[in-house]
Amino acid sequence: MNKSIYPLLVVAILFVACSTDNKSESTISAYEAISLLGDTLRSNPPSAELVERARVYEENFKADPSVDNWIWHGRFIAYQGKYNEAIAFYGKGIEKFPNDARLYRHRGHRYISIREFDKAIADFTKAAELRQGMENEIEPDGAPNAQNIPVSSLHGNIYYHLGLAHYLKGELEPALAAYKNAVAASRMDDNIVSGTHWIYMMLRLMGRDEEAKAALEPINKDMKIIENFAYHELCLFYKGEMTLEEVTKAGDGALSSNDAVNYGIGNWFLYNDDTEKAREVYVAILAKKGWASFGYIAAEADLNRLN
Repeated sequence: MNKSIYPLLVVAILFVACSTDNKSESTISAYEAISLLGDTLRSNPPSAELVERARVYEENFKADPSVDNWIWHGRFIAYQGKYNEAIAFYGKGIEKFPNDARLYRHRGHRYISIREFDKAIADFTKAAELRQGMENEIEPDGAPNAQNIPVSSLHGNIYYHLGLAHYLKGELEPALAAYKNAVAASRMDDNIVSGTHWIYMMLRLMGRDEEAKAALEPINKDMKIIENFAYHELCLFYKGEMTLEEVTKAGDGALSSNDAVNYGIGNWFLYNDDTEKAREVYVAILAKKGWASFGYIAAEADLNRLN
């Protein structure tokens, strides 16, 4: 063999080795989803405390693979940012417990996280069908609030997330119907303010301003809010009982640390005909890291439509 080609062989071998290394690195840092704007979305490593809590629920599941333990193990898989793994895990649970609406409800939530809204709608619709005629029940929190009082119900969460999935697709009529069902299933003021927030925004986007104003009538400053303070304050802002600075808790209308608040403000600019300001708020939300929050996903969906 001609010795002059030896350097070329060395280069080729090094190129293959580097390509293999890059592939391994890519596999390790595999993304969870593609954003609506075409970006790859990766989860941050979970905290040691969260990993330990997840391990406990995994051990509980291994000792007793009941539907309750299946749900909790799946929830903590998702809390670690492993949304696709959680979806697959819930899918196996559905094969074993096909008539338990909770499995569809939680899988649907994670389909929203990875931007697969049609699959989410199918799961929440199935969950609603399975719960038809059944008594509502409180849904325990994975991350308890300061008072350790769960504020949401199974029926409320099914319709709330169904409405959100339709909303993110720009399907306002079915979204509005679902959120009205969520509010009707509400047992606590926290659920009333969260559902009313989305209902008000949708009615304004649809140009039904008088209906939007009427939707805010049950909202007042004396409501007993345990955790949904952001939605409560947004509703008071919509009523004109709080200023923009008070809602953001910053001067000059600067952004809040809460994506839900920021999205509500961005949307307020949008349906009040300040599209450029709305776009500015949405871009600022997407500059943050919490890509699985509902405010972030909604800002992404709106910015995608504006573009």
